[in-house]
Amino acid sequence: MKTKLSLVALALMSGSAWAQLAETAGFSGEVSVSTGFYSIESNLNTNDDNKELDDLNKTNDAVSGGLLLPLGNLSYTFGDKLNQQFYMGTSREDIATGTLAFEMGYKYQLASGMIIDASILPTIMSGEVWEDPFKDNGKRKTTDEDGNAYRLKLDNIMGSKFSVDMAYATKDVEDERSGMADPMLTAAQRDSLRRDADAFYFRTDYKYMVDQTTMLKPRLTYISADADGAANSFKGYGVELSYFKMLDRHQFALTAGFNNRDYDAVNPVFGETREDDEMSLFAAYEYANFMDWQDWSLVSFAGFGSTDSNIDFYDKNEIIMSVGMNYHF
Repeated sequence: MKTKLSLVALALMSGSAWAQLAETAGFSGEVSVSTGFYSIESNLNTNDDNKELDDLNKTNDAVSGGLLLPLGNLSYTFGDKLNQQFYMGTSREDIATGTLAFEMGYKYQLASGMIIDASILPTIMSGEVWEDPFKDNGKRKTTDEDGNAYRLKLDNIMGSKFSVDMAYATKDVEDERSGMADPMLTAAQRDSLRRDADAFYFRTDYKYMVDQTTMLKPRLTYISADADGAANSFKGYGVELSYFKMLDRHQFALTAGFNNRDYDAVNPVFGETREDDEMSLFAAYEYANFMDWQDWSLVSFAGFGSTDSNIDFYDKNEIIMSVGMNYHF
């Protein structure tokens, strides 16, 4: 059995030369199970220990705990030149740069090496939120948040090292009660806090090969969200830089990012228009053929994110760390 490509080897290969979508036709994939630790300091975190607000003008204490992360992907490659592929799961490149999202899609590779990749992310916009995140006179209740994201990626455009990643997403809050606990707000002010939204995301990056085992990938991002409530509509800009390195069986990926978000209207709860600065740092590591077990590897990642808002209620700090095993097939 051939040794499968690791997450960094895959990124380096795609950045340095034309290559098929897979080594052989048919099914391939991987599965990993990791255990780890998380800590989140945020008023919007829906953990049971965060139901009551201590103060609208500061952030509640951090909530922490253990986690179990089953990840993986499955693909089916076909075509005379192995240039077509259906896939599902969490991609290695996304994991390496800190995006843990389930995805289903189709790839087609042109003769130039350019890859057209269309997919849907059915869970990335789903979860739980507080019905009224600003309620400070008792326990808050959760409600479901649903939505979908539709993604189009163009890798190695016209055979170059430039890529574009675009997405359109929808979000719907089932039981929207933002601001209802504040009797001083008018109906119009409560409407400005509605969170149902459509969003557009755009990212472009360039793969720069430092040498045969090292790659840098700078990125520029833009996001625009049009919410039912003007206080939750925003435009954001960001920059990221990823570093990939291979040292024999060791592979490393490090990503640092900064984003700024400017909101469209005054938040009536605080009397200010929200502005957020977001910083993030994410590192991934893999040791291939762990314990000399063919197709098994030790995997680990750690991430830190921080949001500094002009409205203290929205300040956020989060940490995640994990270690586990990965199997290629």
